[in-house]
Amino acid sequence: MTTEREIATLAGGCFWCVEAVFDRLKGVEAVASGYMGGETVNPTYEQVCTGRTGHAEVIQVAFDPSMIGFGDLLDVFLTTHDPTTLNRQGNDVGTQYRSAIFYHSSEQERIAREKIAEWTAAGYFPRPIVTEVTAATTFYPAEGYHQNYYAENPAQPYCNAVIPPKLKKLREKFADRLKAE
Repeated sequence: MTTEREIATLAGGCFWCVEAVFDRLKGVEAVASGYMGGETVNPTYEQVCTGRTGHAEVIQVAFDPSMIGFGDLLDVFLTTHDPTTLNRQGNDVGTQYRSAIFYHSSEQERIAREKIAEWTAAGYFPRPIVTEVTAATTFYPAEGYHQNYYAENPAQPYCNAVIPPKLKKLREKFADRLKAE
């Protein structure tokens, strides 16, 4: 019996950062950076960066739910970015950097809303979670040079400053869910 893989689409700031985290998880088969949630058809990176297309920088994750569940992905997501800042992650400001979960089924929507409620009730953050939960729309893959960006550009100054703290948090809290390196 084989399990069908599922798709998760998440926005947590710069897609280079989110991709670097999710690429390391057992059960994640592929991660693609791209754009979702806006009005412009086939947007470019330059267009999305203006904040006028309505798109968020997202990652689309293909995963094996028999190895890692959607709720587990959301635990990693909520841990490795700040879901309490509206349209901002660190120095990246604009609607394209919003925190969002784009669900692909009613089950994903239910799990997303339950996770946010659970994390809110537990008081994990000093401010309210502002992560948007909305139906997935068309996914537009980002340009080729954005794919697997951190793996190919680890010394790039932005990556070197922003991504290692996220990976440290990932290793500290989810060591049992990481692929062998």
